[in-house]
Amino acid sequence: MSHTLNTPPDVPVGTLKLLGPLGLKYEVGQPVSPLDDGDWLVEIILVETGSKVVYRYSSLMADRDAG
Repeated sequence: MSHTLNTPPDVPVGTLKLLGPLGLKYEVGQPVSPLDDGDWLVEIILVETGSKVVYRYSSLMADRDAG
């Protein structure tokens, strides 16, 4: 899952997913910035509140689709 610092990962923008074990529904946004470990931060929007937060790409890819 390593990406170069200048090349963002292929993020499934607009996909609805469930946040880890909490199961909160969120919409995937755009990549924001690379991390030193090769992962990326991606903006997500929590559907219930409309709040925008950043989330690790590797965690996002491990989350289940919300359908």
